[in-house]
Amino acid sequence: MVKVVGVRFKKAGKIYYFDPDDIDVRFNDFVVVETARGIEFGHVVTGPKEITEEEIVAPLKKVIRVALDEDFDTHRENKRKAKEALIICQQKVEEHKLSMKLVDVEYTFDNNKVIFYFTADGRVDFRELVKDLAAIFRTRIELRQIGVRDEAKMIGGIGPCGKVLCCGQFLGEFEPVSIKMAKEQSLSLNPTKISGLCGRLMCCLKYEHNVYEELLQKMPHVGDIIITPEGKGTVVETYTLLEKVKAKVKLKDNTEDLLYFLVKDIKNTGEVDPAYIREREEVIELADEDIDIRKLED
Repeated sequence: MVKVVGVRFKKAGKIYYFDPDDIDVRFNDFVVVETARGIEFGHVVTGPKEITEEEIVAPLKKVIRVALDEDFDTHRENKRKAKEALIICQQKVEEHKLSMKLVDVEYTFDNNKVIFYFTADGRVDFRELVKDLAAIFRTRIELRQIGVRDEAKMIGGIGPCGKVLCCGQFLGEFEPVSIKMAKEQSLSLNPTKISGLCGRLMCCLKYEHNVYEELLQKMPHVGDIIITPEGKGTVVETYTLLEKVKAKVKLKDNTEDLLYFLVKDIKNTGEVDPAYIREREEVIELADEDIDIRKLED
């Protein structure tokens, strides 16, 4: 087992593990640590704990010290300089007429490097831009192209739900999201309704996915023939989270009625009502026509 602390360098950023060594590091402390790109200033979001060696990425870097007053001053100064660098870089991008959108600028804690984050539709030849920036800032320059999801995370905003974006508030890492998740949750396949500010599928589609997968294994499909306490019937609607179905049941007096049943009270015969087979095929065809699946799964 290895003793570590979890450190973040950005709000809602990825958590990296560091060796606290013999330093008394506690949860919510700010620390100066050694990273692959130099000395950095970070926030301890996971207090000292022991994990297995398989959970760490070797070599495990060490915490240099708990942040001092002068470290906070340096961090604030770097933030101020980053704002100025953003304006200067934007002017240079316009001068060189480059098809790129500048998103953010970051100084490393030791001022050995300035990192410019940008988005672009394709590859950008920014060699001349780098030369100009290096002459102005007199330090190492890195231009890093990011995706639209990372852009939304950095800039932040309000999601369709009316709350602050999940990615900018607590999501440390992005997880794959597919159109299948929206289908399983019976959501509208309209891209404007299931896409976030970044234009990609909303991250929250992943939150309940495991629950839906588990419940759907027990749920019958629309059109399935089932045995109910009232007799044989055909499923016409399903309610996944309620674990309930609405079925058209043929009663003992040869009349038909729409009744609700809990999934645990019915038995699926494995047969499908012929009247629903063609209808189900048509629904699938319409869904594929109304939505650009490739665009959403990009």
